[in-house]
Amino acid sequence: MTMQTALDCRPKLLLVDDEPTNLQVLRHILQQDYRLLYAKDGRRALELAASERPELILLDVMMPGITGLETCRWLKADAATAAIPVIFVTALADARDEVEGFEAGAVDYITKPVSAPVVRARVRTHLSLVRMEELASTRLQIVQRLGRAAEFKDNETGLHVIRMSHYSRVLALAAGLPPRVAEDILHAAPMHDIGKIGIPDAILRKAGPLDDDEWRIMRSHCEIGAQIIGEPDSGLLAMARSIALTHHEKWDGSGYPNSLVGEAIPLEGRIVAIADVFDALTSERPYKPGWPVDKAIGALREGAGRHFDPALVELFIARLDEILQIKARWAESAAAGAAPPLVQVA
Repeated sequence: MTMQTALDCRPKLLLVDDEPTNLQVLRHILQQDYRLLYAKDGRRALELAASERPELILLDVMMPGITGLETCRWLKADAATAAIPVIFVTALADARDEVEGFEAGAVDYITKPVSAPVVRARVRTHLSLVRMEELASTRLQIVQRLGRAAEFKDNETGLHVIRMSHYSRVLALAAGLPPRVAEDILHAAPMHDIGKIGIPDAILRKAGPLDDDEWRIMRSHCEIGAQIIGEPDSGLLAMARSIALTHHEKWDGSGYPNSLVGEAIPLEGRIVAIADVFDALTSERPYKPGWPVDKAIGALREGAGRHFDPALVELFIARLDEILQIKARWAESAAAGAAPPLVQVA
């Protein structure tokens, strides 16, 4: 890698101030670690933000024409620039000015005269937050695309994956899980059958019943799924691995692959098991018509204490109105001929 190429990889910052001296001060502080763009008024700042997409903007407040506050509001109102963090760098030191800056959409507020260590630290901190958000978004996209890959191997539709994922989120909240964890379950649930990528098509698409050897191979999709995802320590992928491995375990220990019993089955696996089966029962497939909802609910009740966590079954039934709204929203006929997104958050 040449020096020029390495320098081009540096984060890009936009510095905005109507006083050239102030821009010079910031340039000396930041030029070694960042690529710098400059604007002397709000209008030019908006143009550069839209065309260059800097990763961070340091913005003066008191400028002729469009003030810094107005510039920040314009940036946040535009979807193309709304996610760019803005740090105000200003001589206004009153607490009310700082509050107004945050209300305009800024993430931080530095008062003049600036301290070089403070500027560098604040810039590093907010760029780190941007990187964390980008990594989280990338992980989510990987999970969703792997889930979509499994759909190409199976006869089930993408709408099944959407519905059962949303059912899982509803049940997770009903079970008292924090909203953040429920969102992880929503996004991890599409990975439940990722292991079917490793199942031969002759078995996966067989029209008739499977023999014992074929069932043994089919059941291995749980462990294959866990192997594909790997062994992350925490977060969304760890949730996805747990679901892939345990969604066919049964409350009475008769499930697979590890014959876990009761609460030894992770809660997310118990949740997805109910959501997956309910949607499978109520959905039309090439080999069967969809069951009426009341018949499917009867099957859940019959399986409570044997196949399913009985407490979760009751919580699922108690939220049936919400479940049916999801079912109606993602009905097969509503999206005939369309390729739906893997998961769309309500």
